[in-house]
Amino acid sequence: MTLTALVYAAAALAEIAGCFGFWLWLREGKSLWLLPASLVSLAAFAWLLTLSESPAAGRAFAAYGGVYIVASILWLWRVESVRPDRWDIIGAGICLLGAAIILFAPRHAVAG
Repeated sequence: MTLTALVYAAAALAEIAGCFGFWLWLREGKSLWLLPASLVSLAAFAWLLTLSESPAAGRAFAAYGGVYIVASILWLWRVESVRPDRWDIIGAGICLLGAAIILFAPRHAVAG
């Protein structure tokens, strides 16, 4: 497993956990005290993405998007106890394939 795959998995967990804290506070009336932990989690997410092996931020963020989608479906299933349906799984698989193409495609140096 490459460093980038590990970074993306950790970043996805941090981003989803941080956003979920806000979701719980705003949508479900949970304690305001969730916000500091949510903000720390979101800051960790941003920092983790800077550790990606990609030389271009935009490409790193685009590839991460596919990993985020798969992680979100796993979060739906494991944390929210909502079983993904076949469309969730097919869609996440397509996104992950797209992320792999973006991240691992052979690139040629372009003068510019």
